[in-house]
Amino acid sequence: MYYLNTFDGFAWFATSLALLVFLQRFLHREIQAVLLILTRHPGLSTLIFSLLFFPGVVLHEGSHFLTAVLLGVQTGRFSLIPQALPDGRLRLGYVETARADFLRDALIGAAPLASGMLVISFIAIQRLHMVLLWDTLRMGQISLFWMGLTALPSMHDFWLWFYLVFAISSTMLPSASDRHAWWPLGIMLAILLVLAIIAGAGPWMLKHLAPLLNAFLRGASLILALSAIVHGLLVLPFGLLHKILARATHIDIQ
Repeated sequence: MYYLNTFDGFAWFATSLALLVFLQRFLHREIQAVLLILTRHPGLSTLIFSLLFFPGVVLHEGSHFLTAVLLGVQTGRFSLIPQALPDGRLRLGYVETARADFLRDALIGAAPLASGMLVISFIAIQRLHMVLLWDTLRMGQISLFWMGLTALPSMHDFWLWFYLVFAISSTMLPSASDRHAWWPLGIMLAILLVLAIIAGAGPWMLKHLAPLLNAFLRGASLILALSAIVHGLLVLPFGLLHKILARATHIDIQ
């Protein structure tokens, strides 16, 4: 039981991340389908789609750029203009950075995820007061929790914060190019971990480092779960709108 409590953060983090990735991809497809059916123009639908996520794109690419500058890595072109890639994917923006060592490359690649989670945490705690809701849920006050949850939309600027959480969480996950240095860093950390265990530091790390890492992952999983919930709330209306438009216009986008 001790080990389960010590490492449950990994399970919650992985589950929340997988759910967010699935819902994000599904929702993006539904939004693009709705825009294409409404506009009948790929270029215009791409423009509207990119504007919808513009705050998140600015934060994503700005995080790459700022981290590269702080780490002393040379930067090149910077773009926030959407571009269709040869494989059919849509790139909403990019920042060119010179290749550095794998540690700095990994940090630059992970910067949007870190900044996105920080901004979402700020909105959830300081603007939506989600900590109070979480405390009532933890204490088993279900009726009070639902009362607070249903009162959220009536809060001042709630829909602005809801939109920002959606736009930022939809664009904060690192792309394949952002993750190119993660494997070398992961292998290096795994080697160091094995060497530390062989040297006899395993019990000390289990006692002092594992709880800290687990607590961090628990907190991160809450942010990812909130992001997944926001996407989940939007999947149904966009999915229904897609079906309604497809039936009404006899045009569907797969």
